[in-house]
Amino acid sequence: MNAGFVTVLAVCLLSAAGAARADPCADLARRLPNVTPALCRDAALQPSGARSVQGRPLWQRDVLVPPIPGVEAPRRRRVLVIGGIHGDELSSSGLVFHWIARAGETPAGMDWRFVPAVNPDGLLLARPTRVNARGVDLNRNFPTPRWDQEAAKYWIERTRRDKRRYPGPKALSEPESRFVVDTMASWKPDLIVSVHAPYAVLDYDGPNVPPQRLGRLYLDRVGIFPGSLGHYGGVHKGVPVVTIELPSAIRTPNDAEMRQMWVDLLRWVGERIEFAGPPRAAS
Repeated sequence: MNAGFVTVLAVCLLSAAGAARADPCADLARRLPNVTPALCRDAALQPSGARSVQGRPLWQRDVLVPPIPGVEAPRRRRVLVIGGIHGDELSSSGLVFHWIARAGETPAGMDWRFVPAVNPDGLLLARPTRVNARGVDLNRNFPTPRWDQEAAKYWIERTRRDKRRYPGPKALSEPESRFVVDTMASWKPDLIVSVHAPYAVLDYDGPNVPPQRLGRLYLDRVGIFPGSLGHYGGVHKGVPVVTIELPSAIRTPNDAEMRQMWVDLLRWVGERIEFAGPPRAAS
């Protein structure tokens, strides 16, 4: 094999890898349960500008109520929906894709931002992992009060140094958790919905009356943990955090159940979530 051929082959392989990385559906539709290439393409994901430890884009999709030209837009509830913060909870990312489609059909006077895969490095491994590429549990890496005193202590004493729950060397040590915090600061959601699996419950942190159920998932508050998003967002920052724990990490609920969860969420948001974000300027 001559050197020229090797060079051309290397360039082709790098180009193919770059193309796959530029197209989220090349990897995600193949990996996620109940996510077809068409559903993924219709989600029209856009790069957020942030990247994972291994340089993968953190994709997002905004579904916004269209402004009326020349008319000042009223304040609208903003809902941030994230999945795949744990890479081995594949169904959480799958659900987000189905809800992107629902939001396009029934925005219900709200602005939405969807991030289906916060931990793409863990998700896209041959054997997906809960932790990111540096072995950090992103849902223990948020800067909750007394993180320095409590996070490592909890990990050592309560989890017995479980590698799947390592909180990291310091709060916000990981680009993926920094991306979520930066999004909260810049986009200012009125509500965060964080999708997980597989405990089949509904958890809640923050002000307001929590939803009692979404579909077949009933409220069962499990407490707060050092470095968790519920603790950081709901308790520390006062932004309500609904944590959905789907029954299976590898299978999404059926279509009717995902639709019912969506309807229940819309009803509760309309009744209970107050406006916090600024009004959008007229265009």
